[in-house]
Amino acid sequence: MSKRPSLTDAANAIEADEIAEVIELRPGREHLNTRLDRYVAGQLPDLSRTYLQQLIDDGLLLVDGQTRRPAFKVTPGEVVTVSLPVPQVFDLEPQDIPLDILYEDDDILVINKPSGMVVHPAAGHPKDTLVNAVLHHAPGISIQGSTRPGIVHRLDKDTSGVMVVAKSDRAQTSLVEQWQARAVEKRYVALVAGVVEEEEATVDAPIGRDTVNRQKMTTTRAGRDAVTQLTVAERFADSSLLDVEIETGRTHQIRVHLAFIGHPVVGDGIYGNKVTARIADRLDLRRQFLHAAALGFRMPDGTMRTFEAPLPDDLRAALTTLREEPAADDDAV
Repeated sequence: MSKRPSLTDAANAIEADEIAEVIELRPGREHLNTRLDRYVAGQLPDLSRTYLQQLIDDGLLLVDGQTRRPAFKVTPGEVVTVSLPVPQVFDLEPQDIPLDILYEDDDILVINKPSGMVVHPAAGHPKDTLVNAVLHHAPGISIQGSTRPGIVHRLDKDTSGVMVVAKSDRAQTSLVEQWQARAVEKRYVALVAGVVEEEEATVDAPIGRDTVNRQKMTTTRAGRDAVTQLTVAERFADSSLLDVEIETGRTHQIRVHLAFIGHPVVGDGIYGNKVTARIADRLDLRRQFLHAAALGFRMPDGTMRTFEAPLPDDLRAALTTLREEPAADDDAV
């Protein structure tokens, strides 16, 4: 059954007036040991798999008031609460916004997204997004009623680098399947505070929505699995340049994981601290030093391709400044 939400509801993951409906589901004996995502999908078939995953990411799908992973096995007697946000409607207006195009054919568009550009319309950003620019550049793109046509992955507003946009239905299907299968190569460059001692490291820590600050993500046992591979590329007196690869693609994953190990990204206004802010100020950085350097995936015809985007001017200038300063030690790589 369903009910109107109140501020005391366990499912109050966002403000109550932003929730349209709260649905309570009660698993029966026949649902014993069924995955949470599959159980909810079976009970609410009108909700797409992608939308359900977003609800889980946003902490809007709870079991007995607790966030759970999609693979959590439900048990009779539990109460599964699904909070449905008020739909946000945006007019998808084509806008003549310049795009740095790395590659394009009839199926895909690969761009070098600049820092400061939001990927798709959302609350607070109804226009001037990548989607608005793509609609102007490729008016024949397959929309299928989506408010995010062609978008199969995202970069944070202040993260620059390689993104791929699907222009056709077959490209959309192919790319989504590759992302779900974790078959995509995603390489980043990040400058972090502190001198990282290990040459290589793996951060394996689940990530979920912060229960106190809904705008942040955090490492939590109740989160979704997240794996980040780190390699030190260069060391400086008070910072380190890292090559980063992610096996998963959770919201803010790199920024959360680097902060978790005590080396937050320089210039990160959400997960950083006074040290990262001080380094950013010294380097004249006005955003986080995080760049999607390479993206590898299979084209719709099966051909494997890797696309790369060079460091933008502001990040290159910051590195030049660091390299002119005294090094951490003579053995730094």
